[in-house]
Parts: sequence; structure tokens; C-alpha cells
Amino acid sequence: MTAMDDVTFARALHVLAVLHWIGGLAFVTLVVLPLSRVLLGVQGAVLFEAIEKRFSEQVRWSVPLAGLTGLWMIVRLDLWSRFRDPAFWWMHAMVGLWLLFMLLLFVIEPILHRWVVSMARHAPPPTLRRITFLHRALLSVAALTVVGAVAGAHGLFLF
Repeated sequence: MTAMDDVTFARALHVLAVLHWIGGLAFVTLVVLPLSRVLLGVQGAVLFEAIEKRFSEQVRWSVPLAGLTGLWMIVRLDLWSRFRDPAFWWMHAMVGLWLLFMLLLFVIEPILHRWVVSMARHAPPPTLRRITFLHRALLSVAALTVVGAVAGAHGLFLF
């Protein structure tokens, strides 16, 4: 084994965690929400709630894992200077996206969950429209971050 096996392992776990997190977000945004919106009445909201609950339980593991493995790589490879270089804008984007999802998953969602479920059951179409808009915005930011991070990690710099 080499001295950097821990970094390789951390990178593999990082990619797996991000794949689960962002892939799940894409699935919910592009498959579950459109299906939920075409179902009539409360049935669509119930479908969305059931799938989102199951995914939320899982992503509460993958998002922290992505953060921990990312931090591990930054520390082990001493990458702190990248945060001062505009060419590495995607490092800020990754941290920002991670912080946003940590806030959503562990602070905002637990506080608003009952209210959103109640709204979805009483007024499914407008509630699902709002949820869809939010998910599309989050997926767009996540996709831009992933493209920037992969391109930047392989030497393609925009600045």
C-alpha cells in the first residue's frame, strides 16, 4: 500500500456519496415530481411524500459523508490555497452546495416538514409546483457544480 491510499479511498467514497446525493436529487426532480404532478389530488402528494421520506433518510448519510471525505482530501493534500484562487471557483461551489444541503436536510426540512405535508394534502397542485421549482433550482446548481468540479479537477479552468 502507498502512503496516499487513504486519499484514494476518500475520493472513491466522496464520488459514491455525491453520486447517491445528486443522482437521487435528479431522480426525484425529473421522475418522481413529474409523476406526482400528473396523479390526481392527494394521491400525487402521497407518492411524493413516501419517496422523498425514504430518500431523505438515505441522503442524511451521503451528504455528511461527501463533506467528511471532501474535508479529508483537502487536509491530506493541503488544498487550502485553492480557496484563494478564482480558477478553483468550483471548490467554493462544492462547499456552498454541501452547506446548503446540510442546512436543508438537518435544519429547514425538520422544521417545515409537517407544514409542507399539510399543504400538499390540502392543495396538492400548487404545493407540488413550488416543490418542483425548488428541486429544479437545486438540481441546476448541483449540476453546474458537478460539471465545474470534474472539469476543474481535470485541468479545465474558466478563469
